[in-house]
Amino acid sequence: QVQLVESGGGLVQPGGSLKLSCAASGSNADYRTIGFFRQAPGQEREGVSCLVISDGTLFYSDSAKGRFTISKDNKNTVYLQMNGLKPQDTGVYYCAGGIVPSSGYTCYSHKNVKYWGHGTQVTVSS
Repeated sequence: QVQLVESGGGLVQPGGSLKLSCAASGSNADYRTIGFFRQAPGQEREGVSCLVISDGTLFYSDSAKGRFTISKDNKNTVYLQMNGLKPQDTGVYYCAGGIVPSSGYTCYSHKNVKYWGHGTQVTVSS
């Protein structure tokens, strides 16, 4: 059973920064890719950034490129550093684990994700 627990969300002004964390735990973990999805009100959950655990291959959505950075420590925690936040970045951010070792595949669709965290709210507003 895999558990993903996010933290670090909150309210921030446009142009500000937040750092999300996702702590992964569980035995017999079969996920090979981990990352973050965002779901805005009334919209489908979309991939923001994903990382392949074995080789570090990264994926960023077009909206995240140049502003967000995904990283992983050696204790099964993944981070999403978000800089230059915009109101359109507002939404619930979910940690996601996929069993296919491809960052682009996992982040392409929520249907390609096997494990989900509970989500953390990010609100960008003045």
